[in-house]
Amino acid sequence: MDFQPGPSPATGLAAGPLPAYRARVTAGQLKPDPAQELAAETLQDLWRRLRGYDPSTEAPDQGGFLSRFFRRKPVPEAPEGTPQGLYLVGEVGRGKSMLMDLFFACAEVPRKQRIHFHQFMQDCHQRIHRWKQANPGEADPIPPLADSIFAQAALLCFDEFQVHDITDAMILGRLFEALFARGVVVVATSNTAPDDLFKGRPGRDAFLPFIALIKQRLNVLHLEAERDYRRERIRGLPTWHCPVDGRAERALDSAFLELTGQAQGAPCRLTVLGRNVEVTETARGVARMDFDALCGRALGPADYLALATHFHTLVLDGVPRLGPENFDRARRFVTLVDALYEHRCKLVVSAEAPPDSLYESGQNAAMFERTASRLMEMQSQDYLVLPHLT
Repeated sequence: MDFQPGPSPATGLAAGPLPAYRARVTAGQLKPDPAQELAAETLQDLWRRLRGYDPSTEAPDQGGFLSRFFRRKPVPEAPEGTPQGLYLVGEVGRGKSMLMDLFFACAEVPRKQRIHFHQFMQDCHQRIHRWKQANPGEADPIPPLADSIFAQAALLCFDEFQVHDITDAMILGRLFEALFARGVVVVATSNTAPDDLFKGRPGRDAFLPFIALIKQRLNVLHLEAERDYRRERIRGLPTWHCPVDGRAERALDSAFLELTGQAQGAPCRLTVLGRNVEVTETARGVARMDFDALCGRALGPADYLALATHFHTLVLDGVPRLGPENFDRARRFVTLVDALYEHRCKLVVSAEAPPDSLYESGQNAAMFERTASRLMEMQSQDYLVLPHLT
């Protein structure tokens, strides 16, 4: 897990997230929103309580919480004086990530980390796997995992907190219990209220203690903002660019920046049926990949389903003309589009031709007609404003 210290507060951020938020409203960078203002006030209070927060990573004497963990006795209580975290929940596009980013930039905590929750869990699984390989016969990787995370981050900010995977659900309770017991403070954004996490999934009863722990250690704030800023960003944004050339590449660069606020994302790994699917760039629920990386290798419906549920938008580079000569790629592209469409995932594309001209003739051309129709619909404003289905 690549933990790096967060940036020191920049000019204009040193007074905390609330003044920083109000400054952006005054400057016209943000529109006034009472719900966002309330969330900024809540984050300001947490910012005050966290100033200089730097709990020791040294194991206490016998009887301290780390020694009790080494004896495999879980300790749910956080050390005295640990501030309550925050769970910021609301519909997509209401500004949750923006507010958390302001808070993170301001937070005067020497050891802090902001990370997409899915990436955090993938990194945890990798660390657990490596620990088991290095320590055969040892039964419990959770305490050393919590130690290593805590050594690098006393403040964890999670974007898009969500639990879909049973393997994640199995380790979350014990891992977070261990982190809280070490004094880690968590701030998370989510589209799902704690009581609805992992709802309707097999094995949820075993997950309920984790939900109780979240509600115990994190204050839950519902962000009832009136505007869907994410939909406003994509509304009117051109989503199909052809042919594949420098102009189209620049258009996709611009779209990624507009949707994420970042010129470039970070790589991510999805685990699907025990296999890893590498995603080239990700940021704030947006993935960017090349056509060959998605459809030029042996990926299937489960892989595309994972992509469609984990990301609300896919930026796809370099869709070629399709036909019998590259039918395997065409077939995978059809499966990909079906998964994106069913989950209302948005698609921004550079392609060699418009949808109805991508696969014009030859064997199986008729098969592509439905896909072309879906691709045309996915460019419509009616589709672009639909909520993403996870």
